[in-house]
Amino acid sequence: MVVRRTLGRGFGWLWGAYAVSAFGTRLAFDAFPLITVLVLHAGPAEVAALAAVGPAVGAALAVPLGPWVEFRRKRPVMIAADLVRCAALLSVPVAFALGGLGFGQLLLVSVVVAAADITFTAASGAFLKWLVPPEDLLVANGRFESTTWTATMLGPPLGGAAVGVFGPVVTVTVDAVSYLLSAAGLRAVGGHEPRPVGGPRRLAPGELLAGWRHLLTHRALRPLFLNTLLVNGLIMAVAPPLAVLMLGPLGFAPWQYGLAFAVPCVGGLIGSRLAPRLVARYGRRRVLRTAGTLRACWPLGLAFVRPGPAGLALVMIVELGLITCIGVFNPVMATARLELTPADRVTRTLSAWSVSSKAAIASLTALWGVLAALAGTRAALALAGVLLLATPPLLFTAGLGRAVADEDAGRRRLDVSG
Repeated sequence: MVVRRTLGRGFGWLWGAYAVSAFGTRLAFDAFPLITVLVLHAGPAEVAALAAVGPAVGAALAVPLGPWVEFRRKRPVMIAADLVRCAALLSVPVAFALGGLGFGQLLLVSVVVAAADITFTAASGAFLKWLVPPEDLLVANGRFESTTWTATMLGPPLGGAAVGVFGPVVTVTVDAVSYLLSAAGLRAVGGHEPRPVGGPRRLAPGELLAGWRHLLTHRALRPLFLNTLLVNGLIMAVAPPLAVLMLGPLGFAPWQYGLAFAVPCVGGLIGSRLAPRLVARYGRRRVLRTAGTLRACWPLGLAFVRPGPAGLALVMIVELGLITCIGVFNPVMATARLELTPADRVTRTLSAWSVSSKAAIASLTALWGVLAALAGTRAALALAGVLLLATPPLLFTAGLGRAVADEDAGRRRLDVSG
């Protein structure tokens, strides 16, 4: 039986900071595309460039930041990243009020926010590993996961309503304020975070690739890394073709399309709450493999969506099953990733993981857009579903299984001795 435990005042403030910024981000989910269309009267090319170029350039700029952050205290870096995101986003309503808002500014803000996002995520993993005892990491990651899905479920509908009443610039302002509140929450965490030992005074070229070197040479992290890149990339790649299919030929209304993806987010809450209990009963190796396999089985069903209530129900069932499995898999994977990475390499490893994930999603999304145009939307959806079915074997490699089993055995010994 898993006993609900308090992870301490410091984690409470960290969790609160994460929650307020997550809700702010989801509230302003489509704000930039809407501003581009409704305020700047730009066309599809500008919207596509904003969606692809900003995050891609931001990810490239974040590459040297991982090694730099590794040898510095993480909480000040996280606070700085929050303040940078706040200032960048606040420039949008200010420029709008002064009548000077342009597409170039939106693109620049998108780049800055993307780079700060990756930097914050990389630093926060290392900070969590210092703040929370090893035996509580899974519980902590589960709470972050449940918060993510709650924000994803509630934020976009509320944001859409706010845009309808106040306009898209207001949601950007709320998002900016959420980062300011997050920085205040991080400031309240307290504690004396030790300064990392050592570190290069000047970054050598090899330090930029240290995170990827660790991921690709570690017997357990390599298959986990490659599996996650492929699965996340393929899942996200089908989103634009599916939107075109549902809102175009199938005739679903925008509110039906939003409902189809908002309601199933409750599966993320269910999965993240189940994850610690499932691990306690079956062990992390079995949970990783089972949840990782099941999450790859659902998307193929999207190729068979039809018009009407039955089609809408099919999408919701597929998404509910997929998100529930993701809700179980993600916190277990994030915990294993932290435990299998030495403390002096966590930031570089997480930075490399985030940059690679954004690059994979951007590349596969662009590729599937071309594929949908050439072969048809249903063919693109079906191919992604079939390719996803080929990803689970990476989770059954001997190296990953042994490493996770060794971690579980070591924890059991500590529990017995304690």
